[in-house]
Amino acid sequence: MTEAKKYPAPVTNPETAAFWDAAKAGKFMIKRCTACGEAHYFPRSICPFCYSDKTVWEEASGEGTIYTYSLMRKSPTGPYAIGYVTLKEGPSVQTNFVDCDFEKLKIGQKVKVVFKPTDGAPLPFFTPA
Repeated sequence: MTEAKKYPAPVTNPETAAFWDAAKAGKFMIKRCTACGEAHYFPRSICPFCYSDKTVWEEASGEGTIYTYSLMRKSPTGPYAIGYVTLKEGPSVQTNFVDCDFEKLKIGQKVKVVFKPTDGAPLPFFTPA
């Protein structure tokens, strides 16, 4: 019988606590700047576009498109795929792809967020939609 993959618990801090609390409820959060209107990920209190501290949490759809990816076929832990997903809301997310046939991944493919359990908050990954 194959053991389920074990993921490390994320390190949290006061600035990202709301993100991880929402992840526990199955919600994928991003930040939006109320000064310039841009959405950004990884959520942080200062807007990376205009440097304003006027940012608010926003629940993202969890849907996106593969911008690019790389398949690692030889690894001590087995094959895995990493890449960037452009969210429906605009920001790009660096991620791992899970629960799929890596050979069938394609640039432009629609994907959705899935959360994998850890000893802390669950981690967001992406899988084909």
